[in-house]
Amino acid sequence: MTSDLPKDLILLLKERTKLSSKSIQNIITLLDEGCTIPFIARYRKDATENATDEDLRAFEEVFNYSQKLLKRKDEILNLLEEKNFLNPKIKTSIQEVKTLQALEDIYAPFKDKKSSRTSNAIENGLEPLANIIQSLKYTNEEINQKAKQFQNKNIKSIDEAIQGAKDIIAQRYADDFKSKEIVRNLIANWGEIQIKEGKEFDKNGVYSNFAEKKEKIKYIKSHRTLAILRAVNEKELSIKIDIDEKHLLENIKKYKIPSWASSSKDIVFESYKDGLKRLLLPSLKREAINTLKEKASADAIELFGKNLKELLQTAPLVNQVILGMDPGFVSGCKLAVIDENGIYLDSTVIYCTKPREDIKTSSKVVLNLIKKYNITSIAIGNGTASRETAQFITNLISENNLDLNYAIVSEIGASVYSASKIAAQEYPNLDVTIRGAISIAGRLRDPMATLVKIDPKALGIGQYQHDVNQKELASKLENTTVDLVNKVGVDLNSASYKLLSFISGISEKLAINIIEHRDNIKKFNSKNELLKVKGLGAKAYEQAVGFLRIKDGKSILDNTAIHPEDYETTKNLQKKYTIEEIQNIQISQIEQIAKELNTTPLKLTDIIEELKKPGYDVRNEFNQVKFSSDITKLEDLKEGYILSGIVRNITDFGAFVDIGLKNDALLHISQISAKRISHPSEILSINQNLENIKVVSVDLEKQRVGLSLK
Repeated sequence: MTSDLPKDLILLLKERTKLSSKSIQNIITLLDEGCTIPFIARYRKDATENATDEDLRAFEEVFNYSQKLLKRKDEILNLLEEKNFLNPKIKTSIQEVKTLQALEDIYAPFKDKKSSRTSNAIENGLEPLANIIQSLKYTNEEINQKAKQFQNKNIKSIDEAIQGAKDIIAQRYADDFKSKEIVRNLIANWGEIQIKEGKEFDKNGVYSNFAEKKEKIKYIKSHRTLAILRAVNEKELSIKIDIDEKHLLENIKKYKIPSWASSSKDIVFESYKDGLKRLLLPSLKREAINTLKEKASADAIELFGKNLKELLQTAPLVNQVILGMDPGFVSGCKLAVIDENGIYLDSTVIYCTKPREDIKTSSKVVLNLIKKYNITSIAIGNGTASRETAQFITNLISENNLDLNYAIVSEIGASVYSASKIAAQEYPNLDVTIRGAISIAGRLRDPMATLVKIDPKALGIGQYQHDVNQKELASKLENTTVDLVNKVGVDLNSASYKLLSFISGISEKLAINIIEHRDNIKKFNSKNELLKVKGLGAKAYEQAVGFLRIKDGKSILDNTAIHPEDYETTKNLQKKYTIEEIQNIQISQIEQIAKELNTTPLKLTDIIEELKKPGYDVRNEFNQVKFSSDITKLEDLKEGYILSGIVRNITDFGAFVDIGLKNDALLHISQISAKRISHPSEILSINQNLENIKVVSVDLEKQRVGLSLK
């Protein structure tokens, strides 16, 4: 219950999310009640200060981290109390700490020592001698005298006693959380990563430009970090962190050894120096590499999520019968026809390219399909034989004066879908190659509905997907898909079970039950009919129903995002005002009308927006499909040529643009804008149509093309 939430947790969440205590409690209550983030973001705005799904995802992350932090604080406080190490100063430090890293730094001195030298010295009773030396009150001669008292069967001499005490002091320095934080910050701000050739270095390989270089940790780009670490794993490169140790030692003298100290300060300084070099630096250098990796991984995952969102929100091509073409040379070009709702109609194979190149028969087959199904658009996969197939279609359209267009679509992941479990369930009697052609057609008709059936990692977006944290990547891609699918909404009568499974409150099993029920009743006419689906209870209905659409249902409200819980309010609004009056309601009127209808301004605003445009698809605000008009082959390209293209992938160092060739061309970050930009995504987005792109380089041997927008 929210009343049982620790005050510390509320304070942490307030500080990190900038939400009020009331909103924080409301969000946690809603989550505890089984509400999903898309549902809370859309239908509980009044309880969350109008927080978006992105805000709520960030809140969830902070909430989980804060819970982990508070739990670990309690564990450490209990451990220290059990061992009689807890005092008011340590307790306050632990209570005030804001991060898990800082918390573990405070706890480090109380852990069992890993260093055998420190453990041996403590076991031999040398801690009091370490205290004497570290007090800085005694001369070296006085320390030698005191050290005699600590000789025993294991400590044979004064030197051994002093050395053992120095080992303890060295460990204390290495464990001191303030010293640790100072050195950590110095490494982060001034440290360098040195890159050298590894045991299996290939001077002509992909990592040849990385070797024998230094890069400042503070400025190294995430994509370079991931590339370097991959090369280290492959033993092509080796790395180490370098920091100016002289500066660190001067820092110790300045801040750790007071000017009034006795001659024993030399012993203490040597101990600190040993603690720095032998214990602290190796640990913090390893930590620095891990921090670099974690940051690079987080940045790459964030980019994956952004690219996936842009890919899935590409505008659909509505009310079109589409011919999907999966090009090929020897195996032929696979054809599949889908109708306006994505229903599979027909398929075949033609040979419109070499080696068979039966243009006459191929033309006849395609023309028959166009006439039979009234095909209005063609989607051609951009893989092998794409250019030649597109040329065949261009000629066919021209020679027969056909009123239809074609588009080149990315076919990456189509083969993954073809051999998948969901493809086998959807088209059990079709060859895998025909399933691929269906997927290509579907990408033109409804990219989101088609691409959610494929593992996002197989869609060719982002970079270094195998080098990042796989659990975090999967979570990011899943959340991105869920949030977007719910924001767009899903047609209840045409959606696949996979698309439905991303809807708030609907599991994959429940989605299959919905499809089975739909097959039995032929179609849903009202959202209320969902309650008859096996296993779909009141909570699932509440969470899901607002994100589902019925185009030609009994009520126009069923084709909107208005939740059935607000139908009564909506009907009362429609009784008081005509549709024309609703269309013209001003912001200044909202509060008064909301009072009249006993609802809130936020809810009323959403209702009005939905009534203005029932069935509206938010994706229509984004990238529209671009139909092709020209075909180019690599051998024809020259520097200075002006082309058009489609952005297929965005990375930290640039974007890959489909210009009609087998391989996408590189638009380097330095060639995107005349103004300095820090990331390509500031200007470009996935599936964005680009015009007036200049060719700046052509490498026939490596089959590479460089582009510029400058």
